[in-house]
This record gives sequence, structure tokens and C-alpha cells, in this order.
Amino acid sequence: MSLLRLGVLVSGRGSNLQAIIDAGKKGEIPAEVVVVISDQPDAFALERARANNIPAIYIGFQDFSNKEKYEEKVAAVLKQYMVEIVCLAGYMRVLGVNMLEAFPNRIMNIHPALLPAFPGLHAQARAWEHGVRFSGCTVHFVDEEVDTGPIILQAVVPVLAEDTAETLAARILEQEHKIYPAAIRLFAQNRLRIQGRKVYIKN
Repeated sequence: MSLLRLGVLVSGRGSNLQAIIDAGKKGEIPAEVVVVISDQPDAFALERARANNIPAIYIGFQDFSNKEKYEEKVAAVLKQYMVEIVCLAGYMRVLGVNMLEAFPNRIMNIHPALLPAFPGLHAQARAWEHGVRFSGCTVHFVDEEVDTGPIILQAVVPVLAEDTAETLAARILEQEHKIYPAAIRLFAQNRLRIQGRKVYIKN
């Protein structure tokens, strides 16, 4: 069986990118990362890609006249590498219509909260400050809003009495590294079906 071709968009250190790369190398997912694109020239995720002999490409947002032109370039590079699914791994830009139409129902994101609770930035700290008893992480398909797309998988992380925002975030991250590859595996196995707001997983 041919491997699913992944393109990963990053802005930072890329720990979820590393988890996906490692899962592919171990044969845990029938997929391989074929290109990594960052909007930040010094993102450590690009170093992770290079260390694994994966093309690492910086595309600067400021080099384009508008978001549409920028996303046209990103989509063109992804298609150049024959990417079949796009994974956002700490990518700090909201996708626009160009990207969504270029890869319909083929863009995934990981978010460090149990959506629909705590969308957006600093989700772990906001959950901790709010005093929730449980938090976690969510893999979802991307739509035109922020963290509102159909949910694929979630992992629950209890909030301990001695937790700080930082320790909670670290434990959530451990689960992110598990469920993101798991969601990719389901996609690669053609086991995900989107119906309205829900994602059904075929046995």
C-alpha cells in the first residue's frame, strides 16, 4: 500500500511534527511527511524536518501583498509535492478560503483543549485558570473559523490540584503526540466520514 503523503504547516518548535515523523518511521501510520512549510524563518520545526531529510521551506507572509496571494503560494508548494492531507502543527495563522478550497476536508489541526471549550490561543492556561477538572486535546478538521471544525479524536487529561498551567500543558502535549498520529492513521485507512458537524469512524 502506498503511503499517504503529508504536508505539515508549522510556526514554532514542531513537537507534534516530530511525533508524526516518528510514527511514520516506526510504521505506526501508513503515511510520510513529504514537505514542511513554515511562516517563520527560524522555526525549530524546520530544523526537525532537515534532520529527517524532509524538504523544509520558509514562505514569508510579508513577502506577499495579501493573505490570498500568500495562501496561493503555500497551496502551490503543497501540490508540487503531491500532498494528500495537510496537517497544522503549531501553525499560527487562520486559514482562508484559498487553502480550504485547495484541500477540502483534507486539513487537520491539533488543539490543546477539549473543543468546543477554550478555542484560540493559550487554551491550557485558560482552562487551568477557569478551574476545570478535566482538560485535554482535540484533533479536528479545519473550517473557516478558529477551532470550530468537525472533531475527529479527543483525549482527556485530568487537572490535578498541584498543577500549574505549565505542568498541565506538558501533560496535554503528551496526549497530543498520541492522538494526532492516530487521527492521521484513521484518515489514511479511509475510516473517517464527515456528516454535518460530526465525524464518524468506520470499524
